[in-house]
Amino acid sequence: MKLVLAEKPSVGKELARVLGATKKQEGYFEGAGYLVTWSLGHLLTLKMPEDYHPEWAQWTFDTLPMMPESLGITPLRETRRQLNVVAKLAKRADVEAAIIGTDAGREGELVARYIFDYLKFEKPLLRLWISSQTDAAIRAGFEDLKPASAYENLYQAALARAEADWLVGLNVSRALTVKYQDSLAAGRVQTPTLAFVAQQARQRAAFVPQAYRQLSVTTPQGTAKLARRLSQAEADQLAEALADQALVVTAVAQQDVVETPPLPYDLNTLQQAASDQFDLSPKQTLNGLQQLYEREKLVTYPRTDSRYLTQDLAATMPRRLQAIGGYSKTAAQLARNAVATPGVYDDAKVRDHYGLIPTEEPVNLSHLSATELKLYRLIADRFIDLFKPDYRATVTTYTLAGAGETFTLTTTAVVAPGFKDVATSQAAPLAVGDTLAGTAAVAVRTTQAPPLLSESALLGRMDQHGLGTPATRADIIEKLQKSQLMQKVGRGLSVTAKGNQLLELVNPALVTPDLTAKWEAALAGIEAGTVTRATFIADIKATTTDLVQEIRRSDVAYRNPNLTQKRCPTCGSRLAEKATKNGVRLVCSNPTCSYSRAKDARLSNHRCGQCHKKMVVLQGAKGEYFKCQNCGNTEPIKKGAKRSSKREDAKLLKQYSGQDQDAGESPLALALKAAMNKQ
Repeated sequence: MKLVLAEKPSVGKELARVLGATKKQEGYFEGAGYLVTWSLGHLLTLKMPEDYHPEWAQWTFDTLPMMPESLGITPLRETRRQLNVVAKLAKRADVEAAIIGTDAGREGELVARYIFDYLKFEKPLLRLWISSQTDAAIRAGFEDLKPASAYENLYQAALARAEADWLVGLNVSRALTVKYQDSLAAGRVQTPTLAFVAQQARQRAAFVPQAYRQLSVTTPQGTAKLARRLSQAEADQLAEALADQALVVTAVAQQDVVETPPLPYDLNTLQQAASDQFDLSPKQTLNGLQQLYEREKLVTYPRTDSRYLTQDLAATMPRRLQAIGGYSKTAAQLARNAVATPGVYDDAKVRDHYGLIPTEEPVNLSHLSATELKLYRLIADRFIDLFKPDYRATVTTYTLAGAGETFTLTTTAVVAPGFKDVATSQAAPLAVGDTLAGTAAVAVRTTQAPPLLSESALLGRMDQHGLGTPATRADIIEKLQKSQLMQKVGRGLSVTAKGNQLLELVNPALVTPDLTAKWEAALAGIEAGTVTRATFIADIKATTTDLVQEIRRSDVAYRNPNLTQKRCPTCGSRLAEKATKNGVRLVCSNPTCSYSRAKDARLSNHRCGQCHKKMVVLQGAKGEYFKCQNCGNTEPIKKGAKRSSKREDAKLLKQYSGQDQDAGESPLALALKAAMNKQ
């Protein structure tokens, strides 16, 4: 019997179906020699500081920096039940080996290895590594299992990343929170990401617009433009001079342009395209893409960082094109002679997973949500273009003279549209000495401020500087917004007052991407086997110590922009506003106090015992209580008492009201009404 561990129940169900493990049990499937179970994302996590030393539970500088000799793992409370299922299966006497079937990437490796390390699993451990969830890919993957040891470096890199985030994130965030008495989080990736947004916003705020005039001449061959900006007087004078003379061709430059079809998307470029075209957030794109991969099985592994394909995929291209024939008739036609642009095949540029392309699974567009359909169209259209010819055009640039100025006129003759949806075109050529009559026009222009960074542009910056990975960038951007450090303004991003203050308080080393890029390069080195995890963590510990000490010595002032004048009934500290998915709450600014309540009073159906008006629910030092906003009466909330709903009350009234009686009501009905009026 082989134990298979998937990352999610949905994936586990699919693996079990393909393997023939059809007997459904609590938390797993069994059959055909397999036990197929799953994690629920992470079942274990790194221990919290107080798990190492009781005194580390105190948020003081005396406990910082916290440097455990080695970082241990502990079960997550909310997923302990599933961990028990996996543990029970792993200990079965008939289990001869286990197969890691979690996502084929750094984080998926960590999910599985945490579990098997925690369970002290000593039997053979194998690795399933697939790039799509089709039945054929799953079967092929199980026929080509590798020893887990072949992915040991990947696991070490994943472990190093988790430990580095613990050391830097917890120590620096706790130091900032203790120093400035507010919940402030800083990290090796999220802080420089926030700084990119702030820098662009500052440039935009400092921009001073300037008006100018632009002169152009409309000719039969197109519009000739003057490069330099003009004042109103200069523009009027030049336009008047050009009214009586033609432009003369003084130079001709011709260039043949060839554009090959664009490469497939990787996750980062797809998130950028989805943001630009559909205003989808990176998280929305990743979630939709995961559904296309896991549930619909229509696309290959989504969290890829490569845009190239491996040579062995060439033989599968006709089947992939045929599979999307229901989406595109062009794809079905191209399947007859499926020759992709040669540059797309490059094994050396594919590390773990190749570019995002459709699978061999037939598509049914009616099964897709609106977001999934948008993403599928992007991927499928880009894939179809790979099998179309190059775009070819001739671009001619004319230099023209008139009224003592030099103009530029550019024409494009499309020779072969290729993969672009454009028509062929021609333009009558001009020679040196030819003249062009035209009409001069003056346009009023204003210099434009640089735009705020969009999510698409921010993803590009993060990718350029090696901040995070394609799989983590969406969560980083979302976390910055949820923590009220960054917010969307239209389709752009800006930093909040709290975010700007954080950038002033945090160590300069964390604000620039240089340090994080260095760490990401080291993680890649661990994966490649050229750097050891021990060396990396030693460097992280030294850096963390410096960062904490710098915060301790800092004399920069901080003012929490969300503080209110209200006081915490538990410890007396001021309350701060915090936006949550359930509305704005008031939370205690003291990091060691857990007091929290809704900002606005919540109206209940409970009636005041004095004036019978509905009462609101408030939070006090001893918990929630009712208060009447009409007469000021307060009443305790009785814990454990189940209040009947209006529908239940009406049903009881109807049941016991003696409806067959023509007049009056039953005594029980009258009693029920009286009880309800007291509520």
